[in-house]
Amino acid sequence: MEEKRAGEKKSIEWGSQIRSYVLHPYQMVKDHRTGHETGDTAKVLDGGLSPFIEAYLKSAVESVR
Repeated sequence: MEEKRAGEKKSIEWGSQIRSYVLHPYQMVKDHRTGHETGDTAKVLDGGLSPFIEAYLKSAVESVR
C-alpha cells in the first residue's frame, strides 16, 4: 500500500529537476512536466505554487483520458 501512495520514483540526478528558476538576465520559472511558466519569480519563491499545482493536476487528468 505504501508503494501506491509514493507513486513512480525516478532517479535523482542532474537534469531531472521539475522546475527551472532563472533570475538573471531575465526572470522566469518553468515547470518541465507541464510547460507552465511565469515571470513572477518573487511570488513563486514566496510560496505561490498554486498555478503550477493546477497545471500539473490538469495534465494528470488529461493523461488519464
